[in-house]
Amino acid sequence: MLRGIAAGMKYLCDMNYVHRDLAARNILVNSNLVCKVSDFGLSRFLEDDTSDPTYTSSLGGKIPIRWTAPEAIQYRKFTSASDCWSYGIVMWEVMSYGERPYWDMSNQDVINAIEQDYRLPAPMDCPSALHQLMLDCWQKDRNNRPKFSQTVSTLDKMIRNPNSLKTTTPLSSCVHLPLLDRSTPDFTSFSTVDEWLEAIKMGQYKENFANEGFNSFDVVSQMTMEDIVRIGVMLAGHQKKILNSIQSMRAQMNQITSVEV
Repeated sequence: MLRGIAAGMKYLCDMNYVHRDLAARNILVNSNLVCKVSDFGLSRFLEDDTSDPTYTSSLGGKIPIRWTAPEAIQYRKFTSASDCWSYGIVMWEVMSYGERPYWDMSNQDVINAIEQDYRLPAPMDCPSALHQLMLDCWQKDRNNRPKFSQTVSTLDKMIRNPNSLKTTTPLSSCVHLPLLDRSTPDFTSFSTVDEWLEAIKMGQYKENFANEGFNSFDVVSQMTMEDIVRIGVMLAGHQKKILNSIQSMRAQMNQITSVEV
C-alpha cells in the first residue's frame, strides 16, 4: 500500500504538481488494496523555470497542520519536499492502523513540538526500516528529504527483501523528546495505578488491573497489548489509549533513569 501511494506521488511530482493535502483520508483503496492518491482540491502546478520549483500560497485558508511540513506552515512554501513530509505522516497512519497523528495534541502543540525536533515514535511492531524512512521524510531541511523516486526504490528493495522488515524499533528509542502533549499525564504525579487510570479516563478498568496484579508502575510499564487484552479490555479505542499512555509512561521512566545515571 505504501509503495502504491509513493508511486502515485512520484507520478504527480514528475508532472510538476504539488498535492499539498496528502493524508490517509485522501487515499482511495480498492478491494485488492490498490491505492490511488485523490482529492486534488489544493493541488497546484509548479513552474519549472527554477532549480527548486515552489508554490507559495497567499495568506488565508486552512492548513492541515498535522500533515504539513514546517516550512509550509511558517512560510506557506509548498514543494515536492513538503509533500514528502506529508507522505511520512501517511506512512505513520498506515503503520498505526489509522491512529490520529500526534493524538490529542493541539495544532499549536504540534507546531511547537516539531520546532523542538520531536518526531512521531514508531507505531507498535513497526519495522525499524519503515520508521527510519518516516524520519527521513521529516528532516527539518527539506533538501535532505528523499525524492519520491528514491522512496519508491527503497520500498521496492524492502519488498524484495522481506527480512529487512523483521527488525522492529525498541520502544525505549522511539521517543526523541518528552511528549509535549498536555493531555498525556506525568505518571510521577500519581501515587497509585488507580489514580493514573482515572487521569486517562479509563477508571472502569481499575479492578481488571488489580485482579491481575498490575498494581505498580514498574509492572504496568512493561504491559503489552496482549496483557491489555488478557485483563479484559476489549474495545479497540480503549486498548490504544491505555497502550499509548503506557508507552509514554515507559519513555518517562527511561528518561528519569537516564538522568539519575
